[in-house]
Amino acid sequence: MDVNKNSYTFIFAIIMVVVVGLLLSAAAISLKPMQDRNIEQEKMQDILSTIGFSKDDTPREEAAELFPQFVKEQIVLDVKGNEVDGEAFKVDLAKEVKKARDEQNWPLYIAEKEGATYYVIPLRGKGLWGPIWGYISLESDINTVYGASFDHKTETPGLGAEINKGFFQNQFIGKKIMKDGSFVSIAVVKSGASGMYEVDGISGGTITSVGVDNMLQECISFYMPYFEKLESGQMSMNAE
Repeated sequence: MDVNKNSYTFIFAIIMVVVVGLLLSAAAISLKPMQDRNIEQEKMQDILSTIGFSKDDTPREEAAELFPQFVKEQIVLDVKGNEVDGEAFKVDLAKEVKKARDEQNWPLYIAEKEGATYYVIPLRGKGLWGPIWGYISLESDINTVYGASFDHKTETPGLGAEINKGFFQNQFIGKKIMKDGSFVSIAVVKSGASGMYEVDGISGGTITSVGVDNMLQECISFYMPYFEKLESGQMSMNAE
C-alpha cells in the first residue's frame, strides 16, 4: 500500500480508533467491579458518618467492615409507609425521584450503636448546577437529628460546594423535625438561624442552600407515614 495516499491515512486512523476503543472498553470493563465496590464503600461511609463515624477517621475498607455491625436492618418503603420487597442498598434514588410520588420506593437504614437506635434517611435533591444528596439520622424519638451528611456533584467550590463540610453539617445535630406533633422539617435560612428548627445556609450559596432545604422537606416527609405507624405501634406496646 502506498503510504503517501490519503486512503492509507484514513485506514490507519480507523484502525487506531478501533484499537484504542477496544483497549478503553476492556479497561473500563475490568475496572468496573473495583469502581462499583468503591462507590458502595463510600455510601457505607456516608451512612455511618451520620451515627458518629467520621469519614476522615473511617477509611472505605473499614466502613465496609463496620457497616453490617451497626446497620442492623435495611427496609424499602412505599409512599404509604408500607414495607415492600427490594434490597434497600440497591435502590437508586436518582431513578426513584423521577417517578410519580406514589410510585416511588425509598430505603431506610436502622442502626444500633451503644444500645441506642437510629433511623438513617437517604436524601436526594437539586442544587445550582446538578444533583445534591446525603443522609440524616434520627434518634429513637424519631424527632431529634443525631447526624447529617451532604454531598454534591458540581456545586461551586467555596460556595454551594461547602454543604459537604463539617461546619455546615454539624449545625443539624440536635435539631428537631417535629413541632407540636407535626412534621416541620429543618429550614435552611440565609443567616441568623435560631431555635431547634433552623440552620444557617451557605454564604454566597443561596440556591444550593434552598436545594438542601427543599431536599430535607420532600425526602423526610416521604418517611412520615412509616414513622407514624412505628410510633403508634410503640405506644401500643408501651400501653400493654
